[in-house]
Amino acid sequence: MGNYRFILSGGGTGGHIYPAIAIAGELKKRHPNAEFLFVGAKDKMEMEKVPQAGYKIEGLWISGLQRKLTLKNLMFPFKLISSLLRARNIVKRFQPDVAIGTGGFASGPLLRVAAGSRVPCVLQEQNSYAGITNKILAGKAQSICVAYDGMEKFFPKEKIVKTGNPVRQDLVNLQVGQKQALETFGLYEGRKTVLILGGSLGARRINQLIEQQLDFFKQQNVQLLWQCGKLYHDEYKKYDSDSVRVMAFINKMDHAYSAADFIISRSGASSVSELCLVGKPVIFIPSPNVAEDHQTKNAQALTSKNAAVLLRESELESKFETVFGELIESEEKQAELSSNIKKLALPKATEHIVDEIDKLLKVKS
Repeated sequence: MGNYRFILSGGGTGGHIYPAIAIAGELKKRHPNAEFLFVGAKDKMEMEKVPQAGYKIEGLWISGLQRKLTLKNLMFPFKLISSLLRARNIVKRFQPDVAIGTGGFASGPLLRVAAGSRVPCVLQEQNSYAGITNKILAGKAQSICVAYDGMEKFFPKEKIVKTGNPVRQDLVNLQVGQKQALETFGLYEGRKTVLILGGSLGARRINQLIEQQLDFFKQQNVQLLWQCGKLYHDEYKKYDSDSVRVMAFINKMDHAYSAADFIISRSGASSVSELCLVGKPVIFIPSPNVAEDHQTKNAQALTSKNAAVLLRESELESKFETVFGELIESEEKQAELSSNIKKLALPKATEHIVDEIDKLLKVKS
């Protein structure tokens, strides 16, 4: 047959959007005649990113609850009712064979309506601490694809399949040599390189740390490839030099990872999955400003297996120089972290998620 219809919903952040796009890409490869429709939140980044990837998207009037009493919270019941009604119309019109949710508030109404219409549902949970939307939807799903062990505390054990998180295919097997990668950024061969990642928009606290430690890095004779983020480039571009490359955004991430000897990064789910594949020593500095502090829990899942180093933002002033100094001095520690983080890589995550979707198609047919 192959003329399947797939509806996908996930958004709010890149960590929900890009896995959905990756899953759609693998489905398209297996089922070239399939039709795809994404459903997102009207004012979120998926409304831009999904069309850029070549897929149709429709928006719902939905947003999450704030932690304090606000006008937005008072509007939530109306937004939810509106989104459920619109989701019902979308599902009725599109008639999907399978619905796929990757988290984010828009996936809640869409997957709930789809399940109520007897459409088989697959959830993909990126984090080690499950998001509220996926926890609510778990009872309705046929299969729940996860990236971490121990997820039965959030989901029915019999529905869980450990697949890992989808990652960019150019990172599965890094083809770029370190010499070529260093040339890409105009960095020196023969000097240790630190890659700093705070996400596409940037991380204020990490940027502040790097600025404060520029003299320390110079003393350690390391060079920096510093993605400071679009929001902060104007503030930090003055530090750009032969040994400190300051960039708003790095497009050639395969080159960046190949150039690096050490990595300092936030610990969002997509970043963690990529860094497991890359296999370099990592210091994670989780964002404390995310739901359920899930970035810290993601990092702890690796540090519990001696696969990375975790530094909380509150510890940076007192511990960073000691921790980084000890890491750069110990080749044994570097090798240990690299070996252990590589063991956690799941490079075929996208294929395994789509295997679960294909199983539902076979049952349905």
